Amino acid sequence: MNESSRTTNSKLMKKFLIVAVAALVTAANLQAQSADALLDKLVEKGILTVKEANDLKQQADADFTKAYSAKSGMPEWVQSMKFNGDFRGRYEQHQSDNVAHSDRDRFRYRIRFGVTASLVDDFEIGLRLSSGNPNGAFGGNPVSANTDLSDGASRKFIWVDAAYAKWTPIHTGDWNVSATIGKMDNPFALSTMIFDPDYQLEGAAINAVFNLNDQHSLKFNGGGFVLDEFNQGASASRDPYLIGAQLMWDAKWSSKIESSLYGATFLVGNKLNLLNGSAPNVNDGNTRLAAGSPLYNFTPIIGGGSFTYKLDSFPLYKDAFPIKLGGEYLYNPGAPMDNRGWWVGATLGKAGHKGLWEISWKYQRLEADAWYEELPDDDFGAYYQAGLPNSGNGAGYRGGTNVRGHVVKFVYNFTDAMNLAVTYYLTDLIHPSPVGSVSASGHWMLDLMWKF
Repeated sequence: MNESSRTTNSKLMKKFLIVAVAALVTAANLQAQSADALLDKLVEKGILTVKEANDLKQQADADFTKAYSAKSGMPEWVQSMKFNGDFRGRYEQHQSDNVAHSDRDRFRYRIRFGVTASLVDDFEIGLRLSSGNPNGAFGGNPVSANTDLSDGASRKFIWVDAAYAKWTPIHTGDWNVSATIGKMDNPFALSTMIFDPDYQLEGAAINAVFNLNDQHSLKFNGGGFVLDEFNQGASASRDPYLIGAQLMWDAKWSSKIESSLYGATFLVGNKLNLLNGSAPNVNDGNTRLAAGSPLYNFTPIIGGGSFTYKLDSFPLYKDAFPIKLGGEYLYNPGAPMDNRGWWVGATLGKAGHKGLWEISWKYQRLEADAWYEELPDDDFGAYYQAGLPNSGNGAGYRGGTNVRGHVVKFVYNFTDAMNLAVTYYLTDLIHPSPVGSVSASGHWMLDLMWKF
């Protein structure tokens, strides 16, 4: 065969491959990642050019959008709909060394169900519903989606857990920038000392990632959020709000070593209107005025980070074994005393996939006026024999600030979708109420969770 014939056959073969791949990609567009991987491999081998591969991807996207619109009845600007959620069953026990405390056992559940719509022009709309006990006139508890098994099998409540719109106008290989409005998952990468994991911020946020290279990235998280809203009286123009910003540096130094370092700052505005009767009063700890609002300002400066080293193997662990050390420090210059918080901890292993597990330990101390009491983890609490002055609360176990102690947790994944978690909190109050009372508390949680 002469050179001319080989060239002609090569061109014909290439055209055949382009047509075949186009048909395959279009037919298998629901498996977009696999189709994209195939196109990338053909580019890598020189069979397709980058432009030809991109054209095929765009054609497949257009064909899928048209087919999806016809099949689903959705408008053509809706590119896809995704459903997700989880169910968690929990056994929980509270204990205390104080003889006035009555040990408590309870069974609870949490269920969440969400839908996300991807639209043209890089927009996303999300809605998630969740369970949760009612919290008086305020709707559901802002720091818990758990529902108690109680009240004679009464019908339980379902709440709006998240409702947001997100725009990602920049998503190149180096940059990813998005903006979100509504009730959203927490846009900040901070520990439960700062935000309870169930706390869904309400307002507007911006998140930006700049990849310096394959090993290093810089991230910015920021936003402004509503804490309460008044429609009349002197408070109508002084709604409490929260603004914050965080800068983070993530690094992967090698296949074995990773690190993360971050700094953040926040401001709680119009804190005098965060009254016991105008905002959920779930947690405790802050020093309060006679009217019930916090005495001091909240303008914390936060720094933290982690260091991870991966062993090649470890007994009873089937993957590279990560050892992670971490910590966080908070200083609130808005208060003259009891204005610091910190934690240190270690995690061995990492759960998340079938057969993997992790065990972690953390010691945490969060002083009374270091941070607004309603935002931290409500499970990290201790026993109040009497309520703090002007707190609006009586005796009981409550989270928030003014707490120190240990947290030990074990997680094992039976499958990718199902895991078991056992958590134990051993804590006490930094300043017991009343002074000299016993506040030492133990808090067990046993969770079984399925995600979908």
